[in-house]
Amino acid sequence: MLEEVRKRGSVSVEALAAKFGVTLQTMRRDVQRLAEAGAIARFHGGVRVPSSTTENIAYRQRQTLRADEKTRIARAVAAALATRFPDGCSLILNIGTTTEAIARELAHARNLRVITNNLNVATILSDNPECEVIVAGGLVRSRDRGIIGEATVDFIKQFKVDIGLIGISGIEADGSLRDFDYREVKVARAILEHSREVWLAADHSKFNRPAMVELGRIDQIDMLFTDLAPPAEFAERLEQAGVELVVAQ
Repeated sequence: MLEEVRKRGSVSVEALAAKFGVTLQTMRRDVQRLAEAGAIARFHGGVRVPSSTTENIAYRQRQTLRADEKTRIARAVAAALATRFPDGCSLILNIGTTTEAIARELAHARNLRVITNNLNVATILSDNPECEVIVAGGLVRSRDRGIIGEATVDFIKQFKVDIGLIGISGIEADGSLRDFDYREVKVARAILEHSREVWLAADHSKFNRPAMVELGRIDQIDMLFTDLAPPAEFAERLEQAGVELVVAQ
């Protein structure tokens, strides 16, 4: 069961019971024992890998973690952009392995103007002759080539783009969008403020995942792209906030 939770990041108790062919009562008992031992963390209706609220998973590990799910999400984002903006658009893409997957799916998109504080995104999209890439200034964070700091915030504030495309470290049940580095969060807040629409790309493991710094609230986004239907309490909150949910199959 631990191997399954680690592989999936987070999973419902019902799904675990079905996978191992046991009753919900049996699975809940085993989940309780493992949670008490600190091997897993519980949330309403499911379990997840224990995680720090102050430090994210290492970048190299995140590059391979749930890569297939991120690719599905990225394809859904690219399809939505092609449908909504067939003649091209302006975008801001922020830091994260999910936004890098989106950049790869936009490698052949036409008439794009992309602003980014992610050097990996800039490198990927610079191979597309139909894409103009504008790189924000600021401090380069060596571990993931993200650009952060006050200079980055000031740079973003010059623009007003069609779509702000952001990734996130965690979405909590109270509707808060959360991340780990307050400097990165300040840039993301500027993206929210300077985008006509905000699209959030987050795989299923981000639901109920704690992180220290609040970036914003669910009602500040217009579309959420994910790979599995979110837990019921999130689906209800998204509906109340008028957020369009896209589950990438």
